[in-house]
Amino acid sequence: MASIRSPQQLGRALRAARKQLALTQPQLALAAGVGVRFIVDLEAGKPTLRLENVLRVIDALGGEIHLTGLPSVASDDQGEDDDHGP
Repeated sequence: MASIRSPQQLGRALRAARKQLALTQPQLALAAGVGVRFIVDLEAGKPTLRLENVLRVIDALGGEIHLTGLPSVASDDQGEDDDHGP
C-alpha cells in the first residue's frame, strides 16, 4: 500500500497504476467519466482538483482509499454533518 502525502505523490501513483493496467489517459478518462485534461492535471499533481472526480479515477483503476491514524467511522455516510452543527 502506498503512503500518499502530496498531490504529486498521488499523481505519480495513479499514473503508475494506469500504465500497469495498459490504459491510455483517454481510456481512463472515459472509464472514470472525466475529461482527459482532468487525468493530465491529476497525474501532474495539480492540488486543486475536485475530490469527487479523483475518487472516480481511483475507482476506475480498481483502487480504494484507506485512511490510517484517524478514528474509525461505523458507516460510510455517518458524520457527514458533524462539522456543520452547533
